[in-house]
Amino acid sequence: MTGLQKISLTLAAVLAVTFGVAAAQDDEALVVDLSESQIAITTGFTGADVLLFGATDGDGDVIVVVRGPTDVITVRRKERVAGIWINTESLSFSGVPGYYRIAASQPLETLLPEEIRQTFQIGAANIAVAPLETRPRDVELDFFNALVRNKQRADLYDAELGSVRFLGNRLFRTRISLPANVPTGRYTVEVFLVANGTIETRTTTPLEVVKSGFEEQVYSFAHERSAIYGLIAIILALMAGWFAGYVFRKI
Repeated sequence: MTGLQKISLTLAAVLAVTFGVAAAQDDEALVVDLSESQIAITTGFTGADVLLFGATDGDGDVIVVVRGPTDVITVRRKERVAGIWINTESLSFSGVPGYYRIAASQPLETLLPEEIRQTFQIGAANIAVAPLETRPRDVELDFFNALVRNKQRADLYDAELGSVRFLGNRLFRTRISLPANVPTGRYTVEVFLVANGTIETRTTTPLEVVKSGFEEQVYSFAHERSAIYGLIAIILALMAGWFAGYVFRKI
């Protein structure tokens, strides 16, 4: 995308939000829109940025939380045994977002008390996941913290709070960065309007990340015709092995 296209996209989004507020100001305290509602993963995908624009009909701060599709994740603990690092313990969690980003116009601690942040899962430390085995609370917490650190290293969770910037008194914007390894599926973009330590209102906007082109065709074929896909994979592996052996015999 060229610089001129990005500027045009930004202006169009601002105008859309502005006119949306003018039309819905009597009914809605918060209006939000995305520059793109669907991200296509194709060959050579290196990540994408989605611009979120919004407007309020009064004073307040804004918190934006983006969650990806959930899955079951197993966290393993390694220990050094006889000079070798091996997995000695593990714990699985269900309901783990594959992606989690959060941004706000002010530090979270100054906007909402901890109990409200826990209730609405605002902040990575407050994500509600369920361990599949019963362990002491301190053990569960150690594994959960390790889970968050692993996601942060993979650039799927924020290590720091993102910024929501106001353009004047009512319009605001933030950027949602999606890395190259972003999981596919349906995302939720939740925006909170906060004032005086409480949530005034909130709105949720969907965002989809889908495979497209050759990757999507291979993915669909593998799931719809798994037996044939497996047979083709075996044949290709055998051919690759035969060809490699042939080349080495000629060297």
